[in-house]
Amino acid sequence: MRVSLLKFAIRSSAVVLACLPAAAPSQTQVTMTSQDTPITWEIGYMDVELQLMTDAQRRGMDRKEEDAFKAFYNQKELDRKIQLGQAFLQKYPKSPLVEVVDARLVNAFVAKNDWKNVYASADSALALKPDDVDVLTMLGWVIPHVYQADDPNGSAELDKAEKCEKHAMEVMATMPKPYGVSEAEFAAVKRQKSAQAHSALGLVYFRREDYADSAKELEAVTQGNPNADATDVYVFGMDLQKLQRYQEAADAFNRCAQTGSALEDTCKLNADLARKQSAPSK
Repeated sequence: MRVSLLKFAIRSSAVVLACLPAAAPSQTQVTMTSQDTPITWEIGYMDVELQLMTDAQRRGMDRKEEDAFKAFYNQKELDRKIQLGQAFLQKYPKSPLVEVVDARLVNAFVAKNDWKNVYASADSALALKPDDVDVLTMLGWVIPHVYQADDPNGSAELDKAEKCEKHAMEVMATMPKPYGVSEAEFAAVKRQKSAQAHSALGLVYFRREDYADSAKELEAVTQGNPNADATDVYVFGMDLQKLQRYQEAADAFNRCAQTGSALEDTCKLNADLARKQSAPSK
């Protein structure tokens, strides 16, 4: 099985959740606005991608095709990278590197907040390679973050995100170490991808108002993690508040308020509310 943990798409504190901060839990509304974007960690595995091709595939590739792929792969400026990737797909639609280009375009479109093309590129990549962990985890993470409650396809999209993340974890459980990657690198990337999958599942369940399962997923990625994503900590606090675990919710919101993120003020207000809710009735 050809493995693609080589792009190492990882995310930063990528999305900000805005809520009505003074509302009671039953009245709280959550909307998602995209601010920063996931970042990619690329450490020079272009040659590995080329080496993963079979001899027959390499014999069918001319020098111009390989040069076009390298130009796309090495391009850092997003608009130009997208242009080169789309040109490659148009000129070499039968290339064995089409899936690699589609997968990298997913990250480029995420960085541009171009969700329509994120979905299109991800679907194209997964049609060619259903076990691409990078694409599965990124797509499954993006969907619940840009979800809109009034989207008639919203429920189906959440189902798709859940399926992507669960399949990614299944693949990682039996995945052999890719060529050219050390054991330490491989273990680190699997941990990152697993955390991204649990984070995405936590938000999928939150969107469905399944607060107990959401809390389980987000606890797995926030507890004991000093660098936990502020959005994950915030939603974990919301889960606990909905579950009437008010003191734990206050603790989570206090932690979120100390991250220095755009959620700081909202988390302070929610922490105050949760503390009041946890106080014994007089």
